[in-house]
Amino acid sequence: MALAFDEYGRPFIIIKEQEQKSRVRGLEAQKANINAGKTVARILRTSLGPKGMDKMLQSPDGELTITNDGATILEQMDVDNQIAKLMVELSRSQDYEIGDGTTGVVVLAGALLEQAEKLLERGIHPIRVAEGYEMASRIAVDNLEHISQKFDFSASNMESLIQTCMTTLSSKIVNRCKRSLAEIAVKAVLAVADLERKDVNLDLIKIEGKVGGKLEDTELIHGILVDKDMSHPQMPKQIVDANIAILTCPFEPPKPKTKHKVDIDTVEKFQTLREQEQKYFDDMVQQCKDVGATLVICQWGFDDEANHLLLHRNLPAVRWVGGVELELIAIATGGRIVPRFQELTPEKLGKAGIVREKSFGTTKERMLYIEQCANSKAVTIFIRGGNKMVIEETKRSIHDALCVARNLIRNNSIVYGGGSSEISCSIAVEAAADRHPGVEQYAIRSFAEALENIPMALAENSGLPSIETITAVKSQQIKENNPHCGIDCNDIGTNDMKVQNVFETLIGKQQQILLATQVVKMILKIDDVISPSEY
Repeated sequence: MALAFDEYGRPFIIIKEQEQKSRVRGLEAQKANINAGKTVARILRTSLGPKGMDKMLQSPDGELTITNDGATILEQMDVDNQIAKLMVELSRSQDYEIGDGTTGVVVLAGALLEQAEKLLERGIHPIRVAEGYEMASRIAVDNLEHISQKFDFSASNMESLIQTCMTTLSSKIVNRCKRSLAEIAVKAVLAVADLERKDVNLDLIKIEGKVGGKLEDTELIHGILVDKDMSHPQMPKQIVDANIAILTCPFEPPKPKTKHKVDIDTVEKFQTLREQEQKYFDDMVQQCKDVGATLVICQWGFDDEANHLLLHRNLPAVRWVGGVELELIAIATGGRIVPRFQELTPEKLGKAGIVREKSFGTTKERMLYIEQCANSKAVTIFIRGGNKMVIEETKRSIHDALCVARNLIRNNSIVYGGGSSEISCSIAVEAAADRHPGVEQYAIRSFAEALENIPMALAENSGLPSIETITAVKSQQIKENNPHCGIDCNDIGTNDMKVQNVFETLIGKQQQILLATQVVKMILKIDDVISPSEY
């Protein structure tokens, strides 16, 4: 500490902050990093599975979020530690690549770090631990391939797809409606899927929500839903065989780009200006009518005069439609977005079988349905719910179900859930450890133990005695050579996940193991944490 004086001779204290900063190296740094990762995993562990707990998150401005989706919990947590941020990125990667298993991947990574800490304390070098984990992950991924099963599906036979989506929805708040929501998700994905190329563009599926009604009122619309209404209350509420002009140019006179001043000192000048504006509006409306448009959807607003003129000329219009929605409408109706009235031609109009305005509830909120489109590849899932939190959680759940259905179209291999695949991989990895004579065999055995953490968390969250349950299921798998035995979370009375119809995607489970292993290897290789003052 030192004293310094300002220009008036008043003393003030200078504190050397650099002395408080410390540099952590070696085993101490690795243990600190492992503890940070374990802490994040411990938070998510109780949210795993169909009986998992929910988390209530409060944002700085007081907004509440209630969810058990791993990616959402970590996204909204205010994390400062760099290793904890790595775990957030891990969950985000799983969400981006697969869409489901965001909680499981973090729980697995935390279990691997916990096992690695024990090995480091026994004097095994972190590089050897990382190499052992890499070997074990390859064995686990190959075992998943071995125990997986393929199934056939088509637009008429969707049951297997629906069952898999129901598995992912069973751990969400919306699980009481999991059958109907799974059907909606599967139908939406099949509507936009290219089955020949095994490709699904999820951008063509729009998810809208409106407070009011029941969760059971959620519906799939083969078309586009826009949270807008007709610009004038007297415009028709339903248009059949609509020809839609999609505009990004406003219904208003052009504005000079430079500063200007208009002096109107007589009634005649004002009348002339008004007539010119009206003629400008008239020309715009006439250009739309000439090309055969029966509905105008505009990105910008227009004033009351233009609105009155559109009504007078029998041209219904919708204003203030967002850019993303305009693109979806253009894709669905086969139309083109027109930036200038002069470029409007009949070929650029979109086609829709029916456009209707629908009112909701006593508040008379209105939305616009654009259905029977020329290109039926764009669909909308319209979610109803009692409050905003339910709708937001349903959106997240539907997103997970859509991603699962997409993954099954890409690769129609499944493994069975309830922790059965993890236990099977644990048995396979443990058996393979004996074939490795080096130090890595300790890491391989630790990997097998870590894999059992997921079924153990499922048992704990279901209120079952975890160690007894895991031991019973593991011995059942070995005795019967049945990799489908898992944790009976739903208390149905059977441990056979094939009987319970609990399915998970093969690529999702493989990605989970690979991503968790990669992040743990990265954390183990950090042996020096340097604060900014040390640079």
